[in-house]
Amino acid sequence: MPGTKLSDRVILVQVFVSVFLFINVLQITTFFMKQFFYTVMRYILFAITLLSDCLFLIITNTTLLLGHFTITIQMWLCVIIFIVLSLYTFITPVTLTAMTLERYVAICMPMRHAELCSTQRALQFILIIHSLSSVPCIVVLFMFFASANPSFYFQGRVCSAEMLIIYRWQAHVRSAVSQFYFLIMSTTIVFSYVQIMRVAKAASGENKKSTHKGLRTVVLHGFQLFLCLIQMWCPIIEDAVFQIDLNVFSTVRYFNYITFILAPRCLSPLIYGLRDEKFFYALKYSTLNGLFKVQISF
Repeated sequence: MPGTKLSDRVILVQVFVSVFLFINVLQITTFFMKQFFYTVMRYILFAITLLSDCLFLIITNTTLLLGHFTITIQMWLCVIIFIVLSLYTFITPVTLTAMTLERYVAICMPMRHAELCSTQRALQFILIIHSLSSVPCIVVLFMFFASANPSFYFQGRVCSAEMLIIYRWQAHVRSAVSQFYFLIMSTTIVFSYVQIMRVAKAASGENKKSTHKGLRTVVLHGFQLFLCLIQMWCPIIEDAVFQIDLNVFSTVRYFNYITFILAPRCLSPLIYGLRDEKFFYALKYSTLNGLFKVQISF
């Protein structure tokens, strides 16, 4: 019977998820081991993306396996899964936009950076990021609760986001909200890039070197954000393909999951964990120290 054993695609996904989770957990551990990272806003935001990506990968992988084995659950539980998944779908791109703005303030407004990006404001930033990320979820849930029959919550089905779209217009509203976020975040990235480029042209010496490094970081954030934001277009593409051919739909969904869900969650550690000198040395120290302790225990 199909879906009773792991396919090559699902096994490959498990390998990717395991590797990405290992890297992220290693860096989260490094963050909490060094008190210095608690005092710098960009590292705090980086830690938020790591935690968000870990939760997102675990939940999406769980729903993938439930769907692959055609395991049904009651819809009220599926709604709870959707709420968490929808929230963390947007937290990563919103946090990346915040990290870009932090670089913009650091380079273009250095005199105000300490004031605007102080650790005292970290909690405020976290609350703002989660509040902005929850708006699309609230919109979808409002439409769903207004349309769903009470008996629907106790039906057993394979959990997917499409289960919460009862009418066609609801998919259009969800798409419009995602595209609005796409526009706002893309505009923010382009604005920050242009402003930092202007500062880079006028800078000299060490300032020029630092500014160009910040510019490269913004470009990498832009590429990562682009992948995350394309994820918001995936439901539209998948819905159109679903109407044509079910086999093609399965292939497209698998490609989208690898390219636009797993890949962006891999780029966060690559950008900050490996490119940032201080964090890289802390990561290297904690990794080697851990390996040394393991060798001692043997």
